Amino acid sequence: MLKPKNLYSRDFLSSLDTSEKEILNIFELAKNFKNKELNIELKDKVLGLVFDKSSTRTRVSFQVAMSRLGGTTIDLNPTTSQIGRGEPIKDTARVLSRYCDAIAIRTFHQSDLNEYAKWSSKPVINALTDLEHPCQALADFFTIKEEFHDFKKVVLTFIGDGNNVANSLILCGALLGVEVRIACPPGYEPDKEVVNKARKLYKNDDLLRITNDLASALPGANVLYTDVWSSMGEENKKEIKDKDFSGFTVNSDLLSQADDDVIILHCLPAYRSKEITDEVIDSNNSRIFEQAENRMHVQQALLACLFS
Repeated sequence: MLKPKNLYSRDFLSSLDTSEKEILNIFELAKNFKNKELNIELKDKVLGLVFDKSSTRTRVSFQVAMSRLGGTTIDLNPTTSQIGRGEPIKDTARVLSRYCDAIAIRTFHQSDLNEYAKWSSKPVINALTDLEHPCQALADFFTIKEEFHDFKKVVLTFIGDGNNVANSLILCGALLGVEVRIACPPGYEPDKEVVNKARKLYKNDDLLRITNDLASALPGANVLYTDVWSSMGEENKKEIKDKDFSGFTVNSDLLSQADDDVIILHCLPAYRSKEITDEVIDSNNSRIFEQAENRMHVQQALLACLFS
């Protein structure tokens, strides 16, 4: 029987906390969970959810994943706990790790996540920071693997802000050897340190391209991926970014410039007719809702690996 391996009791703070083999093992587990061909019981295991940011898919997918594994979740809302009153992270982490078997953190600063991990005696999972969204990237590449079966000829073009999702796509893509292109307006490039780390992983430097020329990033792409232009906490930048991202909307014209077998991904929520049109999000090329479902299967596999 397929078994979880290699990640027992480890933190998952970044895509770089896994290897290619470990990611592929997670995907194999996720496939078996999705097809109802695998049952792993994590009775009495408890996952704590500390979410400083709003969430739909991440929160629900973790809750359902733990439920399917026979475990439970505790939702620790900062507005109704001592976390929101300024209790030091090192105190919160040390206490929660005595109650919970793992803690999923959704917060702003990567440094806060790292602080939780430093003081927690149990695994800490990055459920999103401003720097990375590694659980999302796992679901994205699992969705791509479902479609194309392997990554040998996959070209992923991400169109939009070089945000946390773009950063994690770059790192996970580097681990898997996938060609990743980031097309964004000037000034909105991904984190430089993330790009440098990815370039050290890539065996072929041509497999990672950061460009402000959208048209050059489309030919041969069989995955077009976009995200909101203004992330949570950037509401005051919305008007400026809407102007700066003019021309970066994923529409049928962009679709026609990509590969014939192109699929569309979006991590949601989507602002329809802004970064993506209704026509594209609801098209036959879209795998957006399969991608959203896969959050649950991949996180179920990840949790099984961390606990087993």
